[in-house]
Amino acid sequence: MKIALLFILSYLLGSFPSGVIIGNVFYHKDIRDFGSGNIGTTNTFRVLGRPAGVVVLILDIFKGALGTYLPVLLGYPHNYLMLIAGIAAVIGHCYSIFLKFTGGKAVATSAGVLLAYNPQFFLIAITIFLIILLLSSMVSVSSIIGSVLVVLSSLFLKDLPFTILLLVLATFLIYRHRSNIARIKAGTESIVPFGLVHYLRKKQD
Repeated sequence: MKIALLFILSYLLGSFPSGVIIGNVFYHKDIRDFGSGNIGTTNTFRVLGRPAGVVVLILDIFKGALGTYLPVLLGYPHNYLMLIAGIAAVIGHCYSIFLKFTGGKAVATSAGVLLAYNPQFFLIAITIFLIILLLSSMVSVSSIIGSVLVVLSSLFLKDLPFTILLLVLATFLIYRHRSNIARIKAGTESIVPFGLVHYLRKKQD
């Protein structure tokens, strides 16, 4: 019963639609009607600009971290309950009860899970993501390849429950990026205005 309650509370935290709220309250725009239609950080940057994107990024990481750390705040030890709560927060972000069970693609919220459970490994994961982003100039490629490399890197920690969690999150994240994978194959995926691929395309033009 306690685990079920933790799951529900973490799910509700993850369901908080940061991008939609920031867009509607401060910009009078529903970001679901613009760009890729996604509620996450990348589309927020694209539609509302850098300040809004940074705020949404921080909020999405925070809700993942808070949802994951919730068991500790309620008096439970730092253990597998955090991993269960973290998965609940990610599910909430992707299938928000406040958005008729639609949502984002879980990248920033998953990062929040790592931050709460293992801050040092969170820094490793962010480094992996940024390196791939600088090479590919694509957030989707960084998210997909990065999630796989993060799972492999976690094997050195010898924390099997954590590795299993990361494997679940990576699988879920890749599934949520199905449309991006199709665009990557077709050569139509959007790129960020920096990085190696951006430089090569600009030079080619």
